[in-house]
Amino acid sequence: MKVNILAFGVHPDDVELGCSGTLIAAVAQGKKVAVIDLTRGELGTRGTAETRDKEAANAAKIMGVHARENLNMADGFFQNDEAHLKKVITAIRKYQPEIVLCNAPEDRHPDHGRSSKLVSDAAFLSGLIKIQTDHEGNKQEQWRPSYVFHYIQDRYLKPDFLFDISDHYDQKIKSVLCYTTQFNTTDTSEPQTYISTPDFLDVIKARALMFGKRIGVKYAEGYLTTKMIGVKSFDAFIQNVT
Repeated sequence: MKVNILAFGVHPDDVELGCSGTLIAAVAQGKKVAVIDLTRGELGTRGTAETRDKEAANAAKIMGVHARENLNMADGFFQNDEAHLKKVITAIRKYQPEIVLCNAPEDRHPDHGRSSKLVSDAAFLSGLIKIQTDHEGNKQEQWRPSYVFHYIQDRYLKPDFLFDISDHYDQKIKSVLCYTTQFNTTDTSEPQTYISTPDFLDVIKARALMFGKRIGVKYAEGYLTTKMIGVKSFDAFIQNVT
């Protein structure tokens, strides 16, 4: 399946927290969207790999994405080496996206920055014809996405651009709340964490409101890019007014 947007998260729920509003909006606009989780989040304090598999599947339905898969890398211990790069390259060549979204380049969790570099390196290497990969026994053609954008996660990073998610914020939160072991829980059978208390949802909302205010809308998600974005017409900046 060829998609327009391929979103990577190192842990199940990274995509929901960082860019699900954007993905939901893209699906509503008729774009093909897929999600790749690098690990099953098995080192998380709460829940298990199995519960997070189910939560990720439920969240995928809420977001309306066309495919979601997991590369089964080792949570906390994956590396930016040939074996891991080829796994990501194979996924990129499988879905042939124009746009790749991935983790923040530096963040509170060290997996986020490491994943960010792994995916951005793989996106470039995926375009090299002499790197050979196959999928289901078939040799893959090279493919390089036009853009790699990094969504902003826990730490504040100054965005290079903002995406209006005002019409889709409520659905974004529904996708986050699919992770019942991770968020908005008063269950004391497992330790409470930085993200598990109901107060953490206020942090998500505050960030979306702050970014939205910067562009004159209610809610937005922020992105960083190392590639200059060009336009052919000022129509890209003119919104239709009814």
